[in-house]
Amino acid sequence: MGFFSTILGFFGFGVGISMGLGIGYYLFIYFQPTDVKDPEIRKLVELDSETLQRMLPEIPLWVKNPDYDRVDWLNKFIEYMWPYLDKAICKTAKDIAKPIIEEQTPKYKIDSVEFETLTLGSLPPTFQGMKVYVTDEKELIMQPSIKWAGNPNVTVAVKAFGLKATAQVIDLQVFLAPRITLKPLVPSFPCFAKIYVSLMEKPHVDFGLKLMGADLMSIPGLYRFVQELIRDQVANMYLWPKTLEVEILDPAKASRRPVGILHVKVLRAVKLKKKDLLGASDPYVKLRLTEDKAPSKKTTVKHKNLNPEWNEEFKIVVRDPQTQVLEVNVYDWEQVGKHDKMGINVVPLKDLTPEEPKVMTLDLLKTLDPNDPQNDKSRGQIVVELLYKPFNEDDLPKSFEESNTVQKAPEGTPAGGGLLVIIIHEAQDVEGKHHTNPYVRILFRGEERKTKHIKKNRDPRWEEEFIFSLEESPTNDKLHVEVLSTSSRMGILHPKESLGYVDISLSDVVNNKRINERYHLIDSKNGRVQIELQWRTAA
Repeated sequence: MGFFSTILGFFGFGVGISMGLGIGYYLFIYFQPTDVKDPEIRKLVELDSETLQRMLPEIPLWVKNPDYDRVDWLNKFIEYMWPYLDKAICKTAKDIAKPIIEEQTPKYKIDSVEFETLTLGSLPPTFQGMKVYVTDEKELIMQPSIKWAGNPNVTVAVKAFGLKATAQVIDLQVFLAPRITLKPLVPSFPCFAKIYVSLMEKPHVDFGLKLMGADLMSIPGLYRFVQELIRDQVANMYLWPKTLEVEILDPAKASRRPVGILHVKVLRAVKLKKKDLLGASDPYVKLRLTEDKAPSKKTTVKHKNLNPEWNEEFKIVVRDPQTQVLEVNVYDWEQVGKHDKMGINVVPLKDLTPEEPKVMTLDLLKTLDPNDPQNDKSRGQIVVELLYKPFNEDDLPKSFEESNTVQKAPEGTPAGGGLLVIIIHEAQDVEGKHHTNPYVRILFRGEERKTKHIKKNRDPRWEEEFIFSLEESPTNDKLHVEVLSTSSRMGILHPKESLGYVDISLSDVVNNKRINERYHLIDSKNGRVQIELQWRTAA
């Protein structure tokens, strides 16, 4: 009986399993419940408040906040580039981590720490929206909202005392609201010197952690503890106003700020060759530094003199003594027509020893081409005395915060004097009746300076700097700034017209050392001009 019972039991078990699978397959595959309906798509305005409240966290920021912009193009770009970004970011992370690991492992008696697997997965982060702030300073502020529910696989193997342990990070979720500031903006690629990153709120970080194949996050209480610990540690380091600073370029070099003053004394010229058919020439000298937009310095005209003596001194701002060159041009003044060039020569600033005056006698040349046979002809000589005075290292900016403050004037500046720095940034809503090709004309103490011309632009940007060396403070002076437009066509009618002007009292800049404001232009409907003024003293 025992044998037959076993056989019948075996067949009964097989029949029961077969029947169960058949009925289950029918019930769960072919049987359609009548209470399940197709989802209904409705507009947001038709949903009740409770449903909207549940959906609110999933709605993009550009829908909830009108000051956030959609950045679908950026998400599409990252999606296409993600396979390549993944490899590049992982390689950079390994290169950065390798020397740090090699330095730290001996302290803890660890044989080695290696990445067995390092990939960010196939799911890229997405930008839910981005807010951009506009300021009057040389900076760009962006505040994106980033969500990343990725599938990375980071496996680290640790070997110590002949044993090996592996830790694996999977299923990472990161929600961030960073503020990214690019400053200062400079005219050298990539057009900003530093990146500042701050978090505007505590980040949300969620991930899975496996040690030797076991899921540590499943331990009661550990998941919450680790999550809060990471949030607090990251917030302590980077929560606004604390920042992560990444230097891209040297701000002082990138913005080409002044690093010294070149003192030039034009002494005399000898044996000049006359350019006029009747009588002697009327020579004068023009001085300029290469790679500088400032107008040339000019001596007085010595009429009918081929051996003139000037003994006139000039100060020229130096931005890069390694590359800049002093050009010395001698011209013959003409009352009518173009002035004739009598000769030229140059002095590289790198050939000058700082703080040591040097008297140089320069042969005047026809051109700067060393192979030009016309340079063999004698054209006379000019004698100049040069002295380069670099600013003290303590006076130069070492960071953007310092570079945004007012620098000191060079040594030797009179006690009551200094440097008046005028930076013409941009203008907005300037428009002429007949043409709009704006440029700015500056008039200060009878000296005139001009920016470059910009054609057909109602919102021109110049970013040009002008420096006046003064023996006394301009407390009671006014600066006249006028935006003008010249016709791009040859004609007599309306060759030039004013787009507006402003007279600025300089007492404020003397007291505050620096001001950066937008001024409404007089005689202009809506025109404004942004001007930065600095008063640099030796004290």
